[in-house]
Amino acid sequence: MSVILLAAAALILVLCRKRNVELVRETALLPQVLWRRVSRLELVRATNGLHESNLLGTGGFGSVYRGTLSDGIDIALKVFNLQLEEAFKSFAKECEMLSNIRHRNLIKIISYCDDLDFKALVLQLMPNGSLEQWLYSPNRSMTILQRLDIMKDVALALEYLHQGYSIPIVHCDVKPSNILLDDDMVAHVADFGIARLIGSGDSMTKTMTLATIGYMAPGDVFFQFCLCWFY
Repeated sequence: MSVILLAAAALILVLCRKRNVELVRETALLPQVLWRRVSRLELVRATNGLHESNLLGTGGFGSVYRGTLSDGIDIALKVFNLQLEEAFKSFAKECEMLSNIRHRNLIKIISYCDDLDFKALVLQLMPNGSLEQWLYSPNRSMTILQRLDIMKDVALALEYLHQGYSIPIVHCDVKPSNILLDDDMVAHVADFGIARLIGSGDSMTKTMTLATIGYMAPGDVFFQFCLCWFY
C-alpha cells in the first residue's frame, strides 16, 4: 500500500511540475455581465420551493438544493442560513472568491441572489456528487486510476489558487465533501466560505477559522492551541 501511495505522490508531483510550465496567470476579474441574472422567485421555483426532495446536502452555513432554471440549466443552489452571523461573512467571501477565479478544477458560479433576507449562490451542478460519497458509500466504487485522476485534479486546483492567481488564495477546508465530481468524474474544489487571501509580505486577511478538525493544517491547530493558553 505504501508503494502505491508513494508512486501516486510521485506521479502528481511530475504532473504538477509539467503543468507549471504551461500555467497561465489569470488576473482579470470574471466579467459579471456574463453572469445569468436570476430572481429569488425563479430560484424558489427552480427548486420546487426549496423542497426536501431537492436537497443535496447541508453544511455549516446552509443547505444546497438541486434545481433547474427556466432556460433548462441544471444548478446547485447554496442557500445560506441567515440566522448564523458567520453565514453573512461566508456568503460575501464566496462571492468574492468565485467571481475572481477561473479554473477547470474549481466550482463555477452561475449567479447569486443577495436579498436582505435571502442570500444564495447559483453554482454549476455536479451530477456525480462529492468524493466523500464515493469513498464511503457501499454502493459506489472507484478504480485506482480514477483516484489518481482526482488527486491530480485537486492538486492542479490548489496550484492555481496558490500560484496562478494575482493574489495567492488558501482554501483552508479541503476535504472529500468539498471535492465535487462532474459527469466525467473530473474533480472540482468547492466551498470557499473560509478561504484566505495572502497579501504582500505573506500577511493574511482571513475569516474566523472554521475548518474541519482532521483536515486542518497542523500549523492552524497549533496556533489556535497556543492562543487558547495565551489568553
